[in-house]
Amino acid sequence: MRSTLVRQFGDPRQVIALVDAERGTPGSGEVEVAVALAAINPSDLIPVTGAYSARTSLPFVPGFEGFGTVTRVGPGVMSLKPGDRVVPIGASGLWQEYLIRPAEWCFALPDDISETDAATCYVNPLTALQLIEALHAHFGSLEGRRIGVTAAGSAIGGMLMKLLAGEGAEATGIVRTERSAERLAREVPGQIALGDEQRLPDLRFDAIIDAVGGPFAGDLILRTLKPGGAFVQYGALSNVPVPQGAIQARPDIRFSFLWLRTWVHSAGRAAIEAAFAKSFEGLRSGLFRSRIAEIHPLCRLDAALTHQADSSRDGKLLLDPRC
Repeated sequence: MRSTLVRQFGDPRQVIALVDAERGTPGSGEVEVAVALAAINPSDLIPVTGAYSARTSLPFVPGFEGFGTVTRVGPGVMSLKPGDRVVPIGASGLWQEYLIRPAEWCFALPDDISETDAATCYVNPLTALQLIEALHAHFGSLEGRRIGVTAAGSAIGGMLMKLLAGEGAEATGIVRTERSAERLAREVPGQIALGDEQRLPDLRFDAIIDAVGGPFAGDLILRTLKPGGAFVQYGALSNVPVPQGAIQARPDIRFSFLWLRTWVHSAGRAAIEAAFAKSFEGLRSGLFRSRIAEIHPLCRLDAALTHQADSSRDGKLLLDPRC
């Protein structure tokens, strides 16, 4: 079967190989899933660079998000049958034609969820929901709270802006370019501000939800967060950690980091099913729908990764292993 493989850490465009892999057989409690579509997310590519080498074992198949159809079931599996559409989670491996996964880590898809929505129903929606829960844990009600969202032009940034508006918060989306600001102003409620390493929004926030990290996040902590506020980080698009000096200088701030995989492996199946139910409802309403820039065949992975690195890309990329 067609698959991808990372044998060494490095630039994803150089170290992710297309390979012809052996198609496995599901064992006890396992199912085989024919992958229909898989997403390309920053969280797929960052481990490839070696950023999480301490907890990433080589070799591995990338891809944390996507969906497919059950083709075979192993002994003892009663909850799923061939033909069921599922979202397999819990580990990477979706950038290939067929995937073996424990049945307990496969979640059923409602019939009315489209293919592109199914391929993007996991990482961003569930992360956004957990980020809002993190703010509730700190503040209780978010009514009237001023909350900054970095990288607000991303798919998850737009979701957060909409969720915060629904909570009665005064959300400000922070973006780097006028182009992103104009687009975001048309698509989401709330205020839009320009901000990068050379400029900071002239605002004060009760909380910041950050996907950038690096010196920019450090400056936001030092200069824009009110005492008693919260800084919740869920990504580091800059590939640089938040400066420790900024954290140490603000003992009056609550700092936390949300890593979806950590939550998934500790939450229990019932909590994950409840989160997926919210995701599906948000997809139906449009709240969690992602703009899709293009669907690339897996056999053209090089073109897909080049497109992913293009700063002018407008939307999420998907991979179709069925080419």
